[in-house]
Amino acid sequence: MTEDSKQKKKIKIAGNRATGRKINYKWVVTILVWTFFISSGMQMIQSGLMSRVTLALAFLILFSFILIGIIFDIVGVSVTAASEVPFHSLASRRVRGAKEAVWLIRNADKVGSFCNDVIGDIAGIITGSASATIVGMLVVYFENSNSFLLTIVLAGLVAAMTVGGKAAGKGIAIMNCNRVVFFVGKLISFFIPSKKKRKTKAK
Repeated sequence: MTEDSKQKKKIKIAGNRATGRKINYKWVVTILVWTFFISSGMQMIQSGLMSRVTLALAFLILFSFILIGIIFDIVGVSVTAASEVPFHSLASRRVRGAKEAVWLIRNADKVGSFCNDVIGDIAGIITGSASATIVGMLVVYFENSNSFLLTIVLAGLVAAMTVGGKAAGKGIAIMNCNRVVFFVGKLISFFIPSKKKRKTKAK
């Protein structure tokens, strides 16, 4: 074995020891199931609403899905950038949302994956589908219109709003990461009661 081969082997072994992590197949399966149901649900809502609304409301629905993608992207970035230290004293004083904020930060990889990859990608797919529906509506409203040109213009508009919104959102998330995480923690505390609250209600 050459010196170069030995060096590569050492680097590979060191890399494996450094990571020391295995693929979490349970999380992969969970995220696949969640993606399927959330994507199907959002697509049903989009399709059901688009077929019954006016052109103005159709654009409003489209922009709403773009906004959803941007908001979840902000949450995903905030969770990965935030520090749990400021929330420890708040949690000890039982401030609403503090424990949830600590949980979010400690599970930043999963929360970030869910917000950025699952919801973000689904929102992107839904906006593409909604854009196609709006182009069909525009062709009906405006006779002799060029559907190819409308598709290009609307796709460019949606992409510009999505990318621009996420770029601005990342700056907001990094500068206000703890505030965003604390706000999300408070929201979670309202919808998912803590174990102590559940035990009290059970008694």
